[in-house]
Amino acid sequence: MTGQDRTAIDTGKPHPARMYDWYLGGKDNYPVDEEMGRQMLALDPRVPVMARVNRAFMHRAVRWLAEHGVRQFLDIGTGIPTEPNLHQIAQATAPDARVVYCDNDPIVLAHAAALLRSTPEGATEYLQADVRDPAAIVAGAREILDLDRPVALSLVALLHFVSDEDGAHELVGRLLSELPSGSYLMMTHATADFTPDESAAAVAKLKAAGVTLALRSREEFGRFFDGLQLVDPGVSVVHHWHPELGEPVPGQDDGVIPGYGAVGRKP
Repeated sequence: MTGQDRTAIDTGKPHPARMYDWYLGGKDNYPVDEEMGRQMLALDPRVPVMARVNRAFMHRAVRWLAEHGVRQFLDIGTGIPTEPNLHQIAQATAPDARVVYCDNDPIVLAHAAALLRSTPEGATEYLQADVRDPAAIVAGAREILDLDRPVALSLVALLHFVSDEDGAHELVGRLLSELPSGSYLMMTHATADFTPDESAAAVAKLKAAGVTLALRSREEFGRFFDGLQLVDPGVSVVHHWHPELGEPVPGQDDGVIPGYGAVGRKP
């Protein structure tokens, strides 16, 4: 793939990173993203709250990991920068933290400078790659991270865009296999467990627009953590995971937030 191809932005169909940006009130999205976003809101007006809840989970989980000695982070499915970014949270606790960001949307690359403002003691880097190509991600991450030391693998609001046919569980297993003992997986994932009708409609609308939405049950989500030691309280509704580590998101308790979050340690 050429550099030109890598930076071409496809505005013909919605992209999850740009839809997420629209939900968060950002401006780095296109009419096709807003249109699909509005269709999602028509099904469930709390979608922007869900986006903020996922972002808040990332903040809390990174804070917990940094407080427990983790100094390296690999964030896949980074999305368009929204401050505070992961490295800002990590480096607030551990100025020497090293962070590698990864996303497959060229518009994220266009804003990567915001992701690279590291402390002098630490480091940040950005890779344009897809989670379906773990070998490329690991090769790029290895240039910044010491893969002989623990790494926190962040997959926040990402894997529900990867189907079983694309080997979602196997991809996570391959990424974790490259990381040493003491590494962590931090992850959130949307589910249809609480809102089956709205979720089925959302899956159908996104499929018609060329976007995969693979909602998974609590059991299917838990499988991503097979062989890992779950950090207390285990698999939780996203905003119930260590709420004391961050501020609540307005609206998060107005009905069920249909998603799970968890952090697990590789023994």
